[in-house]
Amino acid sequence: MLIPVNINQHGIHDSESELKKLTFKELGIKENDIENFLKHNLDLLVGDEESLLIVGQQVRNKQNGRSDLVAVDEKGNLVLIEIKRDVEDIRNRKEPFEIQAIRYAANYAKIQSKDQLVNDVFVPYLEKQKGTSDSVLTTSERARRILTNFLVQNEAGQAFNRKQRMILVASEFDEQTLSACAWLISNGVDISCFTIEPVKLNEQYLLDITKVLPVPHLEDFYVEVQENHKVRKSTNSMSTNTPKQFLPRMNKLFDWGLLRAGDEIIIKNFEDSSAIALNEKEVEYQGKTMSYNQWGQTVTSWSSINIYEWTIPVGQTKTLHDLRLEKMRTEEEEI
Repeated sequence: MLIPVNINQHGIHDSESELKKLTFKELGIKENDIENFLKHNLDLLVGDEESLLIVGQQVRNKQNGRSDLVAVDEKGNLVLIEIKRDVEDIRNRKEPFEIQAIRYAANYAKIQSKDQLVNDVFVPYLEKQKGTSDSVLTTSERARRILTNFLVQNEAGQAFNRKQRMILVASEFDEQTLSACAWLISNGVDISCFTIEPVKLNEQYLLDITKVLPVPHLEDFYVEVQENHKVRKSTNSMSTNTPKQFLPRMNKLFDWGLLRAGDEIIIKNFEDSSAIALNEKEVEYQGKTMSYNQWGQTVTSWSSINIYEWTIPVGQTKTLHDLRLEKMRTEEEEI
């Protein structure tokens, strides 16, 4: 529940500030507007713990269906991002939202090679983008180089498109869609649901983005009790299998002193990537102030980047992810 309040040093008081929920329809925002926004802001969905490369938009299949956005993840799997503006758009479709996504995923499961993805999906996408012409490379060569670089840098190996992932985005989901998606998740299907809702706070327009499914496991919040009755964190939290949403973020790394304002940082394996950490949210890169994600995206040309896995403080050999895992293990041993 959202309650307009004003919090200050004397407590919580009634506020004249008003938070108003809106719809995209009443704002005149169309589905393709949301699509184009998310294409350039994928980190709003997957956070700063995953690398993705957009390779397609409005991709038609042989049955004349069109998938909204298509990406490749760091393991070489295809990710379908399907968008519906408002819940009425979901209800008015001839087929359920989740069934549409499954049908598209089944089509992309037929893509067995990188060359097929490049020729059928990535090349048409690049040709539609403005300002991306290259006088040296053909579009096909450029697409192949971008995709290969992304997969090699992320150490995807030879595995390619072993499974397909689905991300559904809408301002609201009906109960039938959520029920179906929950059942699919419980049966091993990789599908996620995000709500993205416009709100107005006084005269400022904001987006409220929430991951609805899958929900966290209760075990992710548990702590364990040692034989000497000291409470400690679960050993699972120290492994590389820790759910990404529960790993310490940049603010904690600054608290720990693993990163400080003024530190020089680089993106591993990329030349001319040097930036200066300004604070827990921003860096300075080539004279411009930007977020850590924007810096990583600018350097790599990827649509989203796992900034912790790729950032190395100058003078270190380990990434921020390795450094935070070490700190977490040290803290556990001290308990």
